[in-house]
Amino acid sequence: MDLDLALRKDSPLALTDKNTFEQKREKERWKKSNRMCVMIMKKSILKAFRGTMSETLTKAKDFFDHIEKRFVKNEKAEIDAPLTNLISKR
Repeated sequence: MDLDLALRKDSPLALTDKNTFEQKREKERWKKSNRMCVMIMKKSILKAFRGTMSETLTKAKDFFDHIEKRFVKNEKAEIDAPLTNLISKR
């Protein structure tokens, strides 16, 4: 099973009556991968961050991007503190 399929590929277009069996199967594979990715990410993040995650994020890519943005901000704050200490020691 391609667990990372939802992270590698965008969601297939909405299904219609004219879709082929292969397109329907691909959509189902993507939906299953997306559910698994979101579930794994939610279970693997720290409890302290779980309450800050929006329940409206249903796509794995969106969820991953949201988490990434939060940690980029924290990383900048961690770098800022040592730089401030170095500047103040002049």
